[in-house]
Amino acid sequence: MTTLNLDTLTAAFADIETITDPAQVAKLSQDYHTFSPVLVPKLAGKVGDIVVRPANEAEVIKVAAICAKHRIPVTVRGAGTGNYGQCVPMHGGVILDMTKMHEILWVKPAVARVEAGVKLAALDKKAREIGWEMRMAPSTYRTATIGGFIAGGSGGIGSIQYGLLGDRGNLLGLGVVTLEDEPRIIELRGDDVQKVNHAWGINGIITQLELPLAPAYPWAEVIVTFDDFMTAAKFGYALGIADGMMKKLISVFASPIPQYFHALHEYIPQGKHSAFLMVAEPSLEFLPGLVQEYGGEITYQKPAQDAGKGANLAEFTWNHTTLHARTVDTSITYLQSIFPPDASLQLVEHLYHHFGDEVMMHLEFFKVRGVVIAGALQLVRYTTEERLNEIIRYHEAQGVMIANPHTYIIEDGGRKVIDPEQLKFKEMVDPYGLMNPGKSKVLEFKHNNS
Repeated sequence: MTTLNLDTLTAAFADIETITDPAQVAKLSQDYHTFSPVLVPKLAGKVGDIVVRPANEAEVIKVAAICAKHRIPVTVRGAGTGNYGQCVPMHGGVILDMTKMHEILWVKPAVARVEAGVKLAALDKKAREIGWEMRMAPSTYRTATIGGFIAGGSGGIGSIQYGLLGDRGNLLGLGVVTLEDEPRIIELRGDDVQKVNHAWGINGIITQLELPLAPAYPWAEVIVTFDDFMTAAKFGYALGIADGMMKKLISVFASPIPQYFHALHEYIPQGKHSAFLMVAEPSLEFLPGLVQEYGGEITYQKPAQDAGKGANLAEFTWNHTTLHARTVDTSITYLQSIFPPDASLQLVEHLYHHFGDEVMMHLEFFKVRGVVIAGALQLVRYTTEERLNEIIRYHEAQGVMIANPHTYIIEDGGRKVIDPEQLKFKEMVDPYGLMNPGKSKVLEFKHNNS
């Protein structure tokens, strides 16, 4: 890969917005990998040479042609809310910032088409005008872009009802610009979308996305507290499998995690375990009975009409939990786990007791292939990388799948291997291996041996 004179490069992108100020470029070369004490030293000093902000597909094509011609690495980014260094450039080059491409192209009943830089909250707001909403979103939905969510995310708030992003039908279409000498726009539909879904921006530049929508419900927010963690967890599971009740969020926190949520202290007495819920208002009538069955107590309830006022429960869940904890104690890091299907949650119970306060249990319930699963974003009191790896190995030995958030290599995260269809597609759309290089073992090996 060539290093180009910055002036030459800036001149080549003359009519497209560029940023060359070193402080700004460094800032736009980062994401939230700082959640991981393992990644911080590994990604230190990794910055792009220039940031390019295209305003439309034609400008993206121009950037792609210039980068292919001069063999310049390209790292695509949205809002940079990812956590594993997905948008940190390993080999400098161009940071392609997609945030200017934020047009909602159209919204119809059950489906929307948007540009990659559209914020999730903006689409949600637009869809609600005609009675629909996004099926799922991460806890960063206010700032995250849709392109970034598809390239780096996997599910989130709403996944208890609709499963994960990679599930068939949760992504309808993608417009992708290739990094060839003569870049093309390829439209992927149906199962072909998986060639680019969750590929960390190594498989072409996503410019447009077509997403299925869900009927919009009035969502009430509820906090339930419990004296015992496992009772809270079993309550979460019971609500998860209550198919007649519409819900968007079931998050369960072991004490002392709720103590990190300063804005909510008055609703969660010290030492109590809690469940944060988003339940459709018509289903609320059934909640007290279920809460009573598990000996819980509803301490907070916000009607849907007050959504947007005061604290927003969704922003204390999923990886926002880690954010709040780290605001109080920067030595805390986290894990991402998927427990095998088990109605009795025995493995959750074993690990909760086995690690105690060193690995604080934070469960998120969601559907995987139609089955309600306990996923976890446990908070870890970090001491050493060696100890962290021991904790990960112990979980895996018990049959828990760990999507390791302490690596920037795709295969070492949740994947273990890259989908062969994605590799085949990459060879076609990125023949020079310029897209987000350095993030895959198999691709590095191929590149070094070609």
